[in-house]
Amino acid sequence: MSQSNLISQGTMVLLLIGLSGCATFEKCGVEGCAGDNKITAKVQAAFARHPELGEPNSINVRTVNHVVYLSGSVSEGLMRLTAESVARQVKGVTRVEDTIYATK
Repeated sequence: MSQSNLISQGTMVLLLIGLSGCATFEKCGVEGCAGDNKITAKVQAAFARHPELGEPNSINVRTVNHVVYLSGSVSEGLMRLTAESVARQVKGVTRVEDTIYATK
């Protein structure tokens, strides 16, 4: 094979790799997806229906690209697991990331 043929084949491979990466790029930007605020509100409403999770607003909820981020504190470790479970059940949530800490 000639050197120019190898270069053109290599260029084609790199181009295809680059294009395949675009296909997996999230459609949502840095600000998140359009429905993220609704997901956050739904998770907060679901938490309000679970008084065992502690004081209102003790768990902070933020949604970016359909991923729910939980932070804050709860009094027991079991509450942390309950919060994760409740958030996962909300329609539109693709994943839950939890940095909640238990005080006991």
